[in-house]
Amino acid sequence: MDTIRLGLEWFLNPDHTPLLLAKEHGWLEDAGLNLEVIEPEEHLDAVTAIEEGDMDVAVTEPLHLVEDRAAGRPVVGFTRFLHTNGGVMYRPDAGIERPRDLAGTRLQYPGAPSPGGPAIAGSMVEADGGTYDPDAATLAFYNFELVEAAHRGLEAEFFALKDWGIPDFCQLVLISTPSRLEERRDAFARLVEVLRRGIDLLHQRPAEARAVYARRTGADLDDEQTDAIFGATLPCFTYDLSMTAQYYEQLEAWMAGRNLIDDRPGKGAYWTNALALPSPGTPSQETAAALR
Repeated sequence: MDTIRLGLEWFLNPDHTPLLLAKEHGWLEDAGLNLEVIEPEEHLDAVTAIEEGDMDVAVTEPLHLVEDRAAGRPVVGFTRFLHTNGGVMYRPDAGIERPRDLAGTRLQYPGAPSPGGPAIAGSMVEADGGTYDPDAATLAFYNFELVEAAHRGLEAEFFALKDWGIPDFCQLVLISTPSRLEERRDAFARLVEVLRRGIDLLHQRPAEARAVYARRTGADLDDEQTDAIFGATLPCFTYDLSMTAQYYEQLEAWMAGRNLIDDRPGKGAYWTNALALPSPGTPSQETAAALR
């Protein structure tokens, strides 16, 4: 058995359902894998943890992948598995009807005082013909915060990133270091195929996925809000695990234009589709056939 230590980006939640399905059905063992899931107690520097040997793979977002590589850190992404709708959540009763109305408002951003919030809000305001120099802005996820707001009785609406000039980076990807990917390529390929099988199952049999998630996490899906978040998350899992060069070119251009990165490393420096789009006859294809 090959042990893979995988660090989550957040607490265990519906985003990780394919891995729970893989554990439930024994697919990891069938693929010769022992998966250790690391749930961070606080913000985790995944690249450092991988370099120091504390984990092998981590879950992150494309934005952070580009930030790390632009800073000269050894990191490579190789699989995307979830894509939700991210943006700015707002209250229409505060007089906000379009993005340029955000100018002059007080906003909150989960990573404040990082520069990400001002970059998001500023881009939206400028795309709507306004000018803005914000302190912070909310990055909300449609399948979490919008659902929670509705169940708390808060009337909230949403400006999506992609609708207002911002590459949609609200996606989850697997990363490692180039050296670790090279050393453990076969084991990582098997992990990708198991993940892909979990995604297929949750789309095909959502009721089973719901039951497994509840049993494996202890989540109370009889709670209306919890069940609604789970239901809103299921459609976010992607069949296509690859990412394009054009996407990362646009993301880099936006980040550089907003002074989030100093250098543009180029997608080839930190992303590979070799495991997400394997050639026929490769070990990962053989693993996929065996798992089916």
